[in-house]
Amino acid sequence: MFTFIVRRILVTIPLLIAMSFFTFMLMQLAPGDVLAKYRANPQISEQTIKEMEEKFHFDKPAIVQYGYWVGNLVRGDMGYSFTMKEQVRTVISGRLVNTLILSLFSIFITWTVAIPLGIYAAVHQYKFLDRFFSFIAYIGISFPNFFLALLLLYVSDALFPGIIPIGGMKSMDYDSLSTVGKILDVGKHLIIPGTVLGISAIASLQRIMRGNMLEELRQKYVVTARAKGLPEHRVVYKHALRNAINPLITIFGYEFSALLSGAALIEIITSWPGLGTIMLDAVRSQDIFLVMGNMMIAGVMLVIGNMIADTLLAASDPRIKLG
Repeated sequence: MFTFIVRRILVTIPLLIAMSFFTFMLMQLAPGDVLAKYRANPQISEQTIKEMEEKFHFDKPAIVQYGYWVGNLVRGDMGYSFTMKEQVRTVISGRLVNTLILSLFSIFITWTVAIPLGIYAAVHQYKFLDRFFSFIAYIGISFPNFFLALLLLYVSDALFPGIIPIGGMKSMDYDSLSTVGKILDVGKHLIIPGTVLGISAIASLQRIMRGNMLEELRQKYVVTARAKGLPEHRVVYKHALRNAINPLITIFGYEFSALLSGAALIEIITSWPGLGTIMLDAVRSQDIFLVMGNMMIAGVMLVIGNMIADTLLAASDPRIKLG
């Protein structure tokens, strides 16, 4: 395991360098720069702007700026956010937890619902509930997330005013609540964005699980197990499921790596205070250090997600060895 982790880290370093380099250069190619709003302010002198350019090395070629950024990153300094007017590390750490709460909640709902539904649909192929779940899955896959979010916000406000929050993460009286009350309050605010993120994911994952189970249930080892008189639940859950779940573990790894980006649009629509909103503002205002910080966090999450997927695959399938 240790050798596997070391190898992944060594492979990750050039990957992250390449990702950061191309992101940095693309930001440089965009017209304008992060100091444009300062130049448009008549109260800020040219001398002040020049000092800012020298301080953050904006007066140097792009490749030199990138070198300074990498050097600062190695020392733990992710730069200064001109949009939020504070250190990038502080901005990201303050919003990262919120995005992880929303994303992990939706993943938990997705997997606890989609896997049992997929198994049930495969075992009861072409029965009424199988066709019903398939119909619902097609609708869920077809609905755009942003439209579903807007629809749920409208329905909640019309049918459940004051019961289901339609925006934000906390109520106004959050600080006065008990610990349990705070958890329940955040949970209520999670209902709409978590449901939106979960519906389409449940629909697609349930179809994948159903297809995998059907393929495994037709294999010769399953026929042999049934011929030996094994109970049906052992055939399904001990033999077929163990092989059918392997492709989904790989999907889980990619879902984990996409935690930060997958919820961005829903965060903006539902006013969830995550990384989505500040990332949009950072790109629009060309806040290059904040964009780079978000990109690096996303790259690290990609590596962690792949490691988790490979480790789970090795645990579920003894034929796979890490090393």
